Amino acid sequence: MADKELRTKSDKQAIDQFIHQVRTLPAKGGGEGRLIFALDATASREATWDQACHLQSELFMATEDLGGLAIQLCYYRGFGEFKATRFVNETGQLLNLMNGVSCLGGRTQISRVLAHAVKETRAKAVKAVVFIGDCCEEPVDELCHSAGELGLLRTPVFMFHEGHDPHAKAVFQQVSKLSGGAYVPFDRNSPQVLKDLMAAVAVYASGGAKALEDFSSRSSAEVKRLTQQIR
Repeated sequence: MADKELRTKSDKQAIDQFIHQVRTLPAKGGGEGRLIFALDATASREATWDQACHLQSELFMATEDLGGLAIQLCYYRGFGEFKATRFVNETGQLLNLMNGVSCLGGRTQISRVLAHAVKETRAKAVKAVVFIGDCCEEPVDELCHSAGELGLLRTPVFMFHEGHDPHAKAVFQQVSKLSGGAYVPFDRNSPQVLKDLMAAVAVYASGGAKALEDFSSRSSAEVKRLTQQIR
């Protein structure tokens, strides 16, 4: 029981820190926000892929009053397969895209996610990148270089880390820091955590730090408790 309580406290502290990092980012306003929603679709993530499909509506629902959000689904799986869909602005469209994907065993391709994000935001500003994954099997320097480019382009990457792999944690923290984003771990048994995080980044991408502050003030009791320390 003591271990569980310590784990719960640690998770809440991590989310507190995440919300704080997002709320202190420079505000971005004006027009429809573009967000890249990137997922590891290798075999180890099949259970959480299903969870993400169920929760993806939060990305749109949280931003209905903020001028809209356009989301591009980006994923990798199998033997070098990497896909990026068109940008969509309705939850049904995104759900249909995600339902068309099944997880396949393979190595991580986070470098391709970041390089793609650089290319997209050079063409037209991408206001945030969400990445959900559980491990990293690639050279760290290449990832950090692309993350630094995104930082210069003012496109923060929010690294949502499933599980407890220490190497992945270290890499994901570097990527989020260099890009100007944030890192937070989550447990597949706590869908509410992932739901809140997805909504928070969507609000930031659509309306900036001020919009996120307003969102937090009218959000759930759990989110209010997480943000009280910041105030």
